[in-house]
Amino acid sequence: MAEEVKLIPQVTPELKPFFDAARHHQLAVQKCDNCGKLRFPPAPLCLACDSPRSSWVAVSGRGTVFSFTVMHRAYHPAFKAPYTLAVIELDEGVKITSNVVGIEPSRVKCGMAVEVMFDRLSDEVTLPRFRPAAG
Repeated sequence: MAEEVKLIPQVTPELKPFFDAARHHQLAVQKCDNCGKLRFPPAPLCLACDSPRSSWVAVSGRGTVFSFTVMHRAYHPAFKAPYTLAVIELDEGVKITSNVVGIEPSRVKCGMAVEVMFDRLSDEVTLPRFRPAAG
């Protein structure tokens, strides 16, 4: 039987706090220490007020599917088609790109309630993915 192929993202210094939180099953995003605006992906300056001061904060991990596409072709052996790539709008207002799992891709809809779950890929990398919200 063939060994499972995994595509593991590189943990850059900018994303280390994100991956550290995910390893503990917590979803985290950057928050501007000046104006309070949340952002993801991380950036050196706040897009709202240009402040360079920020910190990482935990968010609920609940949200809705803002937009999505179903990939019918596997562009890497680690991906099994079809799979859903989505922009999730978290309840806190920030958007994050991830996968929607635990549901047939044809059943994913914009506005669908989702919640985060965590997929451990290695000792260093755990990825947040989203599944339909319970209830």
